[in-house]
Amino acid sequence: MKVNSMENTAKLSTSKEVIAYLAEQFPGCFTLEGDARPLKIGIFDELAKRLADDGNVSKTRLRSALRQYTNSWRYLRGVKAGVQRVDLDGADAGAVEAEHEQHAQEQLQASQAKAKEKQAQRAAERKPIATKGRNTKNKTGDNQVKGAKKRKSVSIPRSGSSKPAVAQPITTKAALESVQPGQVKVGDKVQVKVGSMAVQGTIAGIEKSEVQVQLPSGMTVRVAVSELFRS
Repeated sequence: MKVNSMENTAKLSTSKEVIAYLAEQFPGCFTLEGDARPLKIGIFDELAKRLADDGNVSKTRLRSALRQYTNSWRYLRGVKAGVQRVDLDGADAGAVEAEHEQHAQEQLQASQAKAKEKQAQRAAERKPIATKGRNTKNKTGDNQVKGAKKRKSVSIPRSGSSKPAVAQPITTKAALESVQPGQVKVGDKVQVKVGSMAVQGTIAGIEKSEVQVQLPSGMTVRVAVSELFRS
């Protein structure tokens, strides 16, 4: 039986595979296409209990998959104030609050801006940059040299230090004030680093040097006190 569990776990080695598995096991909650409903606050803990004896998914992989699911554009677009969150069985699990919608929209805008910047950088890298070479001196020498210089003037700035102006993430670690041990309690509003952004959350539990933080997306993360910040 242990061999089978290891084989099954190996099959779900990516977040994409785990999300597909969750959509199969909990079709009323997770979806692979179209609009995604906001998830119930604390749904990670319920998932961990339901899948405790399931050898296909580890807690680490499950947490990563949930983070990817709730950070997707189609999910963030669906986090609207007043919309009912959904539990694992597809039942309503409380309405989305206005502040959660605001955080979701800020995350969406930052993610889209970052994607647009990467797209512009890839386009600039694909654009050929003309350089002086043996082909610049031939029958039409002066004309080709001028053409090469003209092409350089267009391409070089786009691949240099200047970058198109884009929206920045909500906040960055450098712009936040660290939270000292002993200065936090359950119910406090804090900032926690999620990916490249700092997201506001609420402290749901404290265990020694670690705390559980509920995010607006509905999932709960466990982090060290040293990873908490106040804006």
